[in-house]
Amino acid sequence: MENFSELSSIKQWGLLVLGAAVLTGAAYFTTFKSKAAENEAAKQVLDAKVRENAELEAYRPKLAEIERQLASLKQQLEIERRIVPDEKEVDGFMKMLNVEASKAGIEIRRYTAQPVAAKEFYSEAPFEVELDGPYYSMLGFFDRVAKLERIVNVSNLLVASTAKPTDAKAKHTYKYAPSESVVATCVASTFFSKDLEPAAAAPQAGRAKGTI
Repeated sequence: MENFSELSSIKQWGLLVLGAAVLTGAAYFTTFKSKAAENEAAKQVLDAKVRENAELEAYRPKLAEIERQLASLKQQLEIERRIVPDEKEVDGFMKMLNVEASKAGIEIRRYTAQPVAAKEFYSEAPFEVELDGPYYSMLGFFDRVAKLERIVNVSNLLVASTAKPTDAKAKHTYKYAPSESVVATCVASTFFSKDLEPAAAAPQAGRAKGTI
């Protein structure tokens, strides 16, 4: 077999060309083809992102309106939470009634919790309330309660004179001020947007002022 140096120039060039072709083919099928596949995969990902961006771009003019609607919904949710809280907040309920009683100029003597009624979408927490004060101040108190942002239902209202408080089923009598003319008992019910566990119920009896 002839050595490379012994071959004619034409044969030497032929072998060099053939070797270069073999090396080029090997590089293509190893490196270049692999890179081409990677580039094609990257191009497909890029095309998908471009299509996704084009679809989302259609919503850009609506973004401000969507944000405005979202802010409005959040505000409505906060209002609904004040009207029907998502927790029992018994102390807050009593403080609220006490504030309105003080503004109206009447005395709340007693709160007695009744069994919580679990409804499908909310829970109702009723309290028997005993109060006294001047007649028109009593009317003013119930008017204030009716206008509260938080829902409070008043039922089973009984009113009697301070001379005969038992006619209103008052459990105790007190040293009434000369300006006080009526005693009243009623059931004041508040509402919550989730069911309450029995253990979370309010103490069975409580009061704002005076002694039971």
